[in-house]
Amino acid sequence: MGYDRELISNGNPMEAVVGFSRAVRVGPYISVGGTAPVGPDGKTVGIGDVAAQTRRCIEIIEDALISAGSGLGDVVRTRVILTDITRWKEAIDVRKEYFRDIRPVDTIMAVTRFVNPEWLVELEVDAIIAGWRDQGG
Repeated sequence: MGYDRELISNGNPMEAVVGFSRAVRVGPYISVGGTAPVGPDGKTVGIGDVAAQTRRCIEIIEDALISAGSGLGDVVRTRVILTDITRWKEAIDVRKEYFRDIRPVDTIMAVTRFVNPEWLVELEVDAIIAGWRDQGG
């Protein structure tokens, strides 16, 4: 049985330039790519503040998941990517607020830097659409 494929956009003009989607849903499976702490105005949110940036990343991810027919409660994997691994707890304390009860698997890693040096953190998630079979999927 083949699954349908849906590309989820959040209107970022770089999606078309670079050739990426905020998220891709294939059947009941959703992957949300590296999500940066960018506000609706295109500017970095929470410069210097890992917690504020993590919260903004999760807000963007939540919007993408809702657009795909899912939500934060359906997340099965998170990846927290930091430019300074010593600040991991600041990001994880925010992550816990959203995922403590559902306890998805997690990876925490560091990179040298992101495209925008103001970004201290990016998040990625994988999720499912709960009740997919019940919805005729």
